[in-house]
Amino acid sequence: MSATGSVRPRTAVVVGAGMVGLATAWWLQQAGVRVTVVDRAGVAAGASQGNAGWLTPGMATPLPEPAVLRYGLRAVLSPSSPVYVPVTADPKLIRFLAGFVRNCTDRRWTRAMTALTALNRTAPAAFEAMAEGGVAEPVREARPFLAAFRSDRDARALRTELDQINEAGQRIDFELISGAEARAANPLLSDRIAVALRLRDQHYTDPGGYVRSLADAVRQRGGTVLTGRAVRDVVSRGGAVEVITEGGEPLRADVAVLATGAWLGDLAGRLGVRVPVQAGRGYSFSVPARERPAGPVYFPAQRVACTPLGDRLRIAGMMEFRRPEAAFDPRRIRAIVDAARPLLSGVELDDRKDEWVGSRPCTPDGLPLIGATRAPGVYLAGGHGMWGMTLGAITGRLLARTITTGAAVPELAPFDPLRRGAVRPVAAPAAVG
Repeated sequence: MSATGSVRPRTAVVVGAGMVGLATAWWLQQAGVRVTVVDRAGVAAGASQGNAGWLTPGMATPLPEPAVLRYGLRAVLSPSSPVYVPVTADPKLIRFLAGFVRNCTDRRWTRAMTALTALNRTAPAAFEAMAEGGVAEPVREARPFLAAFRSDRDARALRTELDQINEAGQRIDFELISGAEARAANPLLSDRIAVALRLRDQHYTDPGGYVRSLADAVRQRGGTVLTGRAVRDVVSRGGAVEVITEGGEPLRADVAVLATGAWLGDLAGRLGVRVPVQAGRGYSFSVPARERPAGPVYFPAQRVACTPLGDRLRIAGMMEFRRPEAAFDPRRIRAIVDAARPLLSGVELDDRKDEWVGSRPCTPDGLPLIGATRAPGVYLAGGHGMWGMTLGAITGRLLARTITTGAAVPELAPFDPLRRGAVRPVAAPAAVG
């Protein structure tokens, strides 16, 4: 029995072998739950594989922000824009965009930022605990983490945002430095960089390597990881949960957690969740560099992120609102190259490898979906947008606490998957499954 008098679960099925799903599985194991993880493709097969690998809770902010509206309609319809929305008649995308635009206000951004701050503050401690518990892939401190600009005017927007983050209670230490100081800290910056912000206490990792290491840790603790098995349904009845997969026997457990990233809405809608989850696709590639920088660099005006991984530099960017299974668009890679070329020096941008597109799960209000659904024993963990790596560990820690104790976790209240206000209310289903 839990502290609240409810029956403590002994077994769980986690659907999704990305960062959020595997972190949740790890923390459930930490509480003594026997776990099976199942994924439609493989470990780190989605957005966990090719992203920038930043673990930067100081910068984990809501995606809907007033600055997005300044792009204008003409800009977002261009394939070279940092934020790209193709012309479409897709009613799901139109609904998502309408909700997204409604949340691009100062007041709603501040409210969402305050909610995320509760996760951001304790995110680093969750990674430290997982490292002590056997997750082997290293988390590296960024010395330094630079945000670089072509002019002081370009830097003002991020300085204002960082000030607002501090006002929301999330402490982030930064200083303005000259272009010369920035190049001394990161020799790959070109002489076009006039100023930079140096952010302290930020970290990064190899995202694919970290998630695979996390899967290994789950297996070493006795967990099972099943890949290549798509989940068709989740049925809750009789005090247990059945996860129905294609080409296999149903997986039965006391509880189930859906952490399927950009595909979260496919099953969540059947469980009383009406917050749409839209794929926000990002692109990346890797290139050789003359020198290996000591940490990541971000070009905020261009929305381009650079991370040293091994002997290469991963360059990532773009936010493309399309279906997660849409074809790879080479125009988006060219847009990143064109944006980055004037800003980098000693980087072979034409010697690209590992060209990749992955779908990040985005919600209209910029807040993830973490908590119980209307189906007894079925929980959601997803919708983190660009911050699944950064917030995956703390999401797993807090959700596992909710599941195993039955107690409400105050930090998760704003992320209730059944939250009202952002969407129209619906009647509770008579039965689920």
